[in-house]
Amino acid sequence: MSTTRPAHVAGRAEGDLKVVSLGGGHGLAASLSALRRLTTDLTGVVTVADNGGSSGRIRAELGGLPPGDLRMALAALCGDDDWGRTWAAVLQHRFSGDGPLKDHAVGNLLIAAIWDQVGDHVAGLDLVGELLGAQGRVLPMAAVPLDIEADVHLRSAPDRLTLVRGQVEVSSTDGQVVSVRLDPSDPPACPEAVAAVEAADWVVVGPGSWFTSVMPTLLVPGLRDALTKTKGKRILVLNLHEQEGETEGLTPTDHLEVLAAHAPELGLDAVIADTSLVDTRGTLESTARSLGARLYVADVAASPGSDQHDPGRLAAAFGRVMRTA
Repeated sequence: MSTTRPAHVAGRAEGDLKVVSLGGGHGLAASLSALRRLTTDLTGVVTVADNGGSSGRIRAELGGLPPGDLRMALAALCGDDDWGRTWAAVLQHRFSGDGPLKDHAVGNLLIAAIWDQVGDHVAGLDLVGELLGAQGRVLPMAAVPLDIEADVHLRSAPDRLTLVRGQVEVSSTDGQVVSVRLDPSDPPACPEAVAAVEAADWVVVGPGSWFTSVMPTLLVPGLRDALTKTKGKRILVLNLHEQEGETEGLTPTDHLEVLAAHAPELGLDAVIADTSLVDTRGTLESTARSLGARLYVADVAASPGSDQHDPGRLAAAFGRVMRTA
């Protein structure tokens, strides 16, 4: 392990593209890991609706934003040198045992402690990023913690819609999610996140849990307005598989239709899909075109059949889109 701290956080190189990536969890981490190979002017805008695990406990006990998805985004922006790899591992480390720290992630506690010290979410995240030598910036999508509500056709009651509340509960529901919304329904967007989207050359949406990570970023009014009005181009990255308990039974085309239903005014310029997702009838390509987007097909999975994107392959796909879209 190297204990030599990088001399500075990577700054913007002349001619660098300004890129913003939205979402949460492993999907956003995959996008950020790929995009930091292409630009140093990178911002992750992260959902703040998590109510489970370590994040849920911190949110309930201390108030404020849940730190988990923000932690994962910061870890994804750590460099590939000894310093970056070490800090990424520290952030993601979870305590074991049977005590009160069991299952808490070190990064969640670090972020919560710095928020408690500085009293400002954005300043605190910037400070953590500086400590890590993060190759980009991480911002919350909203200035207040949010809850997700969903209308669901439960298997036990398929003929009626049932209200399910909470990110964990929606993501693990035993049924088909029809639509989601936020509580509060009109939360204040993080001003720095809005400014980043408005100034971006490229904005990336997805991959990630479609109803609990991706759609929420489109439901904060101020952020959605910025996404709609930005002069930057918009890329959507499709998931590799349906997600049990959340998008089970939905095709890649259905995923695009869900996005259009939740943000009908949002146009797209490009859709990235793994080769395994493309149908022979051209339905996915036609649906992408109806949203204003060109479909880009590439091998972006970590391995055949994997539900995880490979950062290197995804970086190559992003590079191709940014050269040609």
